[in-house]
Amino acid sequence: MILLKLLLAHLIGDFFLQPQKWVLEKEKKKLKSPKLYLHILIHIALVILLLWDISLWPIILTIGISHLLIDGLKLVFQTEKTKRLLFFIDQLLHILIIIGCSFFYLDNTFNLESFITENNILLLICFLFLTIPVSIIMKTIFLKWNISELTKNNDSLKDAGKYIGILERILVFIFIIAGHWEAVGFLITAKSVFRFGDLKDRQLTEYILIGTLISFGIAITTGIIYSVLT
Repeated sequence: MILLKLLLAHLIGDFFLQPQKWVLEKEKKKLKSPKLYLHILIHIALVILLLWDISLWPIILTIGISHLLIDGLKLVFQTEKTKRLLFFIDQLLHILIIIGCSFFYLDNTFNLESFITENNILLLICFLFLTIPVSIIMKTIFLKWNISELTKNNDSLKDAGKYIGILERILVFIFIIAGHWEAVGFLITAKSVFRFGDLKDRQLTEYILIGTLISFGIAITTGIIYSVLT
């Protein structure tokens, strides 16, 4: 329950009670921005309000100090190129601090062996396989064709296709292991409507269709293998 309250305080403080103009001011003035310290005070107030137990002051103090240090370091080292990366690192560190507080200050026992099971390792392997490795496999398969020539006039976001493929494979895998095959069919239908509706080039259409079928096929096969083994 403590962990959920701390996560709730973080979500409210970081995403609902931090206007975009505060973020812009912090990026401009960095450690000199009053909004940085107001942001930290809001987090502390939320933690106090949700915990409602003064005996848990070490948690409140740790959350406040760590949030100031993490946000401050992010502002100091952040550039336009590293902005996206540092955002995710920032959020990851905050979550790790919250989890650490909920375990260490409340004397909860954390048994790592209970998480490192064969099923969990297999699940992790499947998720990792469906990201970059499958993207590389598919890229190797398509070396047979001159894909760059087909897509040279295709105005799309950089690496958008790769990320879309990764997301769709993960979704298909989740649907399969959850036993919702109908959701896989819906996903294929939705992609067909949005992806193929405006395509006029026959070769490009065939390339996208082959890629989609391979991507979905690998994800479905991976999901079936995981379900059989577990």
